[in-house]
Amino acid sequence: MSRLIFVLLDGLAAAAAATHMSFLAALTQAGKARHAELTAELPPLSRPIYATLLTGKTPMETGIVRNEDARLAPELTLFGRARGAGLGTAAAAYHWMSELINAAPFAPGRDRLCDDAALPIQHGLFYSEDAYPDAELFRDAEALRQRFTPDLLLVHSMGIDFAGHAHGADSRAYREAVRGADALLALHVPAWLAWGARVLITSDHGMDADASHSDATDAARRVPFWLVGAPEDAPLPARQTDITPLAARLLGIRWS
Repeated sequence: MSRLIFVLLDGLAAAAAATHMSFLAALTQAGKARHAELTAELPPLSRPIYATLLTGKTPMETGIVRNEDARLAPELTLFGRARGAGLGTAAAAYHWMSELINAAPFAPGRDRLCDDAALPIQHGLFYSEDAYPDAELFRDAEALRQRFTPDLLLVHSMGIDFAGHAHGADSRAYREAVRGADALLALHVPAWLAWGARVLITSDHGMDADASHSDATDAARRVPFWLVGAPEDAPLPARQTDITPLAARLLGIRWS
């Protein structure tokens, strides 16, 4: 059975990734990772794109076009498909993921720590503060991986997005957040590969100099994508809607 770790680096613009993520660049140059750039679906907002990455449908198809639309995804998600195939699932992620996949609205006392075999995300650690440190988030993910050995693990950090909204994409703080995420990947990816996992790394949207990502511009919409440890015949996505079917293929489950 294949294992997949899906890393979502919220707010990571393609231009910043190309300049400041030297570990991922090294993996790519060594032929151990494959890289592409994608254009985020419209509107390039977090919750709508989360739904796209989970369902393979555009925001116009899911109907989730606002960040304030706190409800379950109307389409079967990657996690639902994985559970239907008998796979184990886990997520260390922002609480909007819990709302889209497990239960909405998010109730911290009930949902922050999830351990329920009947849910699409069986084991979860969900945070609700945008400033939650990326290092802690990756530690959460490692705790889930080591304790539950899931077939599908979502690792969703907000540090880059938080720095972008606070200071803009042209700021030192944003660049340092990107470098910090790269360093965390350098720490964890080798262990994940040794564990036998494939690793998919991408972003939901970019960030512009106005500390925003709501416009139909390259700064707001161009995002990076990496595939690490996967078979060479696994096709790189051309659109964000291709990512979910690709993830399903890597897990060995049918999508269509």
